[in-house]
Amino acid sequence: MPAKRSQRGDSGRPVVVVSNRLPFTFHRGSRGIERRPSTGGLVSALEPVVSRRGGTWIGWPGLEIKARERISTRVKNYKVAPVLLSESEVTRYYHGLSNRMLWPLFHSLPALTRFERRDWQSYEKVNERFARVTAENVRKGELVWVHDYHLMLVPEYLRQFAPSPRVAFFLHIPFPPYDIFRLCPWDRQLLRGLLASDLIGFHVGSYASNFFDCVERLLGARVDRKAMVIELGDRISQVGVFPIGIDFELFDQQARKAPNPQEEGRERVVLGVDRLDYTKGIPERIRAFERLLELHPRHREEVVFLQLAVPSRSQVSEYRGLKRGIDELVGRVNGRFATASWSPIRYLYRSIPRERLVALYRDAAVGLVTPMRDGMNLVAKEFVASQVGDPGVLVLSRMAGAAETMREALLVNPFDLDGTAEAIHRGLTMDPDERASRMASLRRRERRDHVEAWVDRFLESAEQSRAKIQPLSDAEIESWLGAFLRGYRLCLFLDYDGTLSPLCEHPSKATMSSEMHTAFETCVEREDTDVAVVSGRALADVAKMVGHSDAIYAGNHGLEIDGPGLEAFYHEDLVHYRRRADALARELKEVEVDGAWTEAKGPTLTFHYRKVPHSKRAAPVGAARRIMTEAGYQPREAHLAVEARPPIGWDKGRAVLHILRSLYGRSWSEQVRVIYVGDDQTDEDAFRFLAGLGITFRVGTAETLTAAARRLPNVDAVRTLLEWLARRPAPES
Repeated sequence: MPAKRSQRGDSGRPVVVVSNRLPFTFHRGSRGIERRPSTGGLVSALEPVVSRRGGTWIGWPGLEIKARERISTRVKNYKVAPVLLSESEVTRYYHGLSNRMLWPLFHSLPALTRFERRDWQSYEKVNERFARVTAENVRKGELVWVHDYHLMLVPEYLRQFAPSPRVAFFLHIPFPPYDIFRLCPWDRQLLRGLLASDLIGFHVGSYASNFFDCVERLLGARVDRKAMVIELGDRISQVGVFPIGIDFELFDQQARKAPNPQEEGRERVVLGVDRLDYTKGIPERIRAFERLLELHPRHREEVVFLQLAVPSRSQVSEYRGLKRGIDELVGRVNGRFATASWSPIRYLYRSIPRERLVALYRDAAVGLVTPMRDGMNLVAKEFVASQVGDPGVLVLSRMAGAAETMREALLVNPFDLDGTAEAIHRGLTMDPDERASRMASLRRRERRDHVEAWVDRFLESAEQSRAKIQPLSDAEIESWLGAFLRGYRLCLFLDYDGTLSPLCEHPSKATMSSEMHTAFETCVEREDTDVAVVSGRALADVAKMVGHSDAIYAGNHGLEIDGPGLEAFYHEDLVHYRRRADALARELKEVEVDGAWTEAKGPTLTFHYRKVPHSKRAAPVGAARRIMTEAGYQPREAHLAVEARPPIGWDKGRAVLHILRSLYGRSWSEQVRVIYVGDDQTDEDAFRFLAGLGITFRVGTAETLTAAARRLPNVDAVRTLLEWLARRPAPES
């Protein structure tokens, strides 16, 4: 009996689908611009869902639309919002970054990967444009569902333009292992783009596992693999595994209706069906079939290998070279084995109607699906759905995502030509009862896990309550720091605002909680620990706010330093900037509008715009930066503020080095372990300095890249860290 289709998607919220292509594609023909339905599994899976639920489909229309040209995007039941791209943008964003960098890299083929900065810049620009169009079209209550590797930055850009929507992302290709992914020069930017999603979906568990490895090792994010949750700063993302299916009933029914072959005693067919792509393993498959004929001559003149290769990405030189190589390989094998009445390989470089394809699937003795790497591979599923008569045998690459569930197939390593040849031989000679048993199990699973079930499962997960992660635990901190600190003295550096105390509208209100005071004091009082507070505040101000005489204080980003065991340090150039800061403060008064104000800190000052409405910030912030620059200061970004810094080559990183050398001498790195915790852009100087020399933590928002090794979500997590440091075992004497 046919499986009953789920109707749960009918009553769901509207959905905004964001994909590289629209559900239809425009072409220039004899009658001008013509509109044709887009092909592919994504459109066939999602178009009915958007049509039932309502919402919007956002994508590229397929060609550059000139200034005076008009296209019709009207459809029934939902909206369509095109993202217009120029030919040069398509060349760099799509053919370049997406298909010459991400595609081979994510398929674990780094030798074919090209890293071009101009391609990356175009990718950023186009992803930002997709996000802007999405923000203009999303309505309250709608889910934004972003698809695939072309648009991995869209979730993060979308948060900037429309902060509140619920965003889900699904990757339709593999996610590579850490050692492969980190080859990408923009690895961290891509990860942060994805982690702006509430839900991130993958086809199989191994891809999700690779993703966890990468975000933990490259971003310092907290991960809970059991709960499938990732915390990056103050943002939490759920990760899910959703193996995609096909429209099983469509292939089953078409296979039953297709005419049966008329010839008696015809050759048995080993069938390969692929888009022409170097990930599909077509040359290796041909060589494996050649090896079959060598190892098992009985199949000569009895079996043919029919390879259907659908043209793809002909603009990319690697694909043109692949076609030439396959043409030559087919000619060589046919030349070697062909007889007057038989050619071992029939190679078709074209697409064919689905009705004919389904008949080929149904009548093949062996379905040979052996990609070198594949996100899922729907051809394997289509082959299974079409086995309505005397069943064939599926020979499937272990490197395809489908292999994780299609266990009854004959699984092969496509790089092992002899092993693949033997699997083909086994399929051709398999007992009918075994063939029927294997195929029945495969069909039962694919009938159940059809494409609409995939859509329903994903959307149900996306609409559930937001993901949660357990609070930071002692066990986690032990795994980060236990071995690092064991046997060593600790020098602990801490920022104040946003690290020891929550950020406040006015610095005078930023006070430490009693629990934080206790944890801080206990760390300071340990004989094996030195604690320094490094702040943008003036030294006297931060020392007063913390209120512990045994700590070291570095004020004005380290321009002034004092504390036990140190000779008081005041940068020699400060005297020149104390007088200039007064004049600068007077000039900034002119742009203190809509709640902006200036904090004077002796030789430096900070222009705060936290209270200024977001829509009114650009003008005063731009003016403040200009005034600072004209006064001879360097404007530096802080939390909703601009710091005016003297251009004297001194920052928190230099201050940390000064303290470490003063306390422990030039060989400090051999005597002490260093931890630095901060939440501000000004702390990045210290993070960069301590890279490889200590362990660093960035606190708070996930909106910015950081050089810190790890992320902490908030001040409460900092307190948990200090409490662990306060009671850690003392080093052995």
